Amino acid sequence: MKNKDLYLKLNFYPGFLGFFFNPFYISRTNLFNQVKVLSEYIEGNIVDIGCGLKPYKHFFTKSKKYIGVEIEDDKVQRNNFADVYYDGKKLPFDSNSIENILTFQVLEHVFNPDIFLSEINRVLKKDGNILITVPFMWDEHEQPYDYGRYSSFGIEDLLKKNGFEVLKKIKSTNGIVSIIQLFIGYVYKKTRTRFRILNHILSFIICILLNPITLLFNLISSKNGDIFLDNIVLAKKISK
Repeated sequence: MKNKDLYLKLNFYPGFLGFFFNPFYISRTNLFNQVKVLSEYIEGNIVDIGCGLKPYKHFFTKSKKYIGVEIEDDKVQRNNFADVYYDGKKLPFDSNSIENILTFQVLEHVFNPDIFLSEINRVLKKDGNILITVPFMWDEHEQPYDYGRYSSFGIEDLLKKNGFEVLKKIKSTNGIVSIIQLFIGYVYKKTRTRFRILNHILSFIICILLNPITLLFNLISSKNGDIFLDNIVLAKKISK
């Protein structure tokens, strides 16, 4: 298995192997399953903005055309499967030409979200869909390009202001499980070293000790929609 394929398997859809090596096993598994559910509503051509390694592409079997888009940046271009690059301002598509837009864990890295969503609105056809995931309660990442967090009300209001109607809204990894997951992430970051093999060993130890606890609480604990890790939102364009 190629390194990127293994990275995808362990990071985005961890499965059995990820239980032992991915400290974010629960949050990634939940995100994976919920994106899969909402992917059933997507038909027609797709543009994936901030596509990275296109980890969820295989979900969208009803779509014949899948275009990955990334920002023009030398570092970014070396580490993704993008088909098209853009300047971060104007998408390289005609107005009212795209049926579906995907953007997974991208909006928090956009300094001007209204401009970003307005441009998505421009290229989408009327009644076109946007499927978006964005964190609510996570530590800073990809510094210094981490600009925001969104409550479920905040992301819905932002979409409405930019001409979208929310169809489905999911709060992923909520309640006490979210607290445990954040704790595991904290321990994981604090135990990083300069040595790759040692890091793998430490990750394995963390996962063996803490992932079972997270999984247990994920199965038995009551849900609390006031505290959660990620928003998953399906919306459609209703106006310019």
